[in-house]
Amino acid sequence: MAIYALGEDEPDIHPDAFVHPEAVVIGSVRLRADASVWPGAVLRGDHGEIIVGARTSIQDGTVLHTIPDHPTQIGDDCVVGHNTHLEGCRVADACLIGSGSVTLNEAVIGTRSVVGASALVPEGMVVPPDSMALGVPAKVRPRSMDIKWIDYAVRTYQGLSTRHRKELRRID
Repeated sequence: MAIYALGEDEPDIHPDAFVHPEAVVIGSVRLRADASVWPGAVLRGDHGEIIVGARTSIQDGTVLHTIPDHPTQIGDDCVVGHNTHLEGCRVADACLIGSGSVTLNEAVIGTRSVVGASALVPEGMVVPPDSMALGVPAKVRPRSMDIKWIDYAVRTYQGLSTRHRKELRRID
């Protein structure tokens, strides 16, 4: 597992969080209980703090970064899809951030909202609760996806992280 302090800034990883051995966590990063960080994900807290909420999954290839004075905050019970980029933004609880999307500085994603796959949420955009942000640049629409799918994805990744913690073994 590649977990690094940067000067005085050390990651704070809850004992029940799962960080895959091929993920990278640097500096001022806080992972709450049952959070999961998957292969190839990079969480680089060198300009400010990154906070990942309880039961939130950060999937393969995702990059989380910050800008000075604007931490990257992700709430509880979120799913951040594969190859996603979040930078200096705030994601509330129970959100789904679609694969390949980009959410930039000072953007806010409201509770139970969805950012569509490959969407670009520009700097400072506010996505209200129970909405969807779709397209490039993203446009806000009412959420048409049932919240149960987000709950299902959260539970699925919790189960996967438990399995990986118990069964993952390197064989080369």
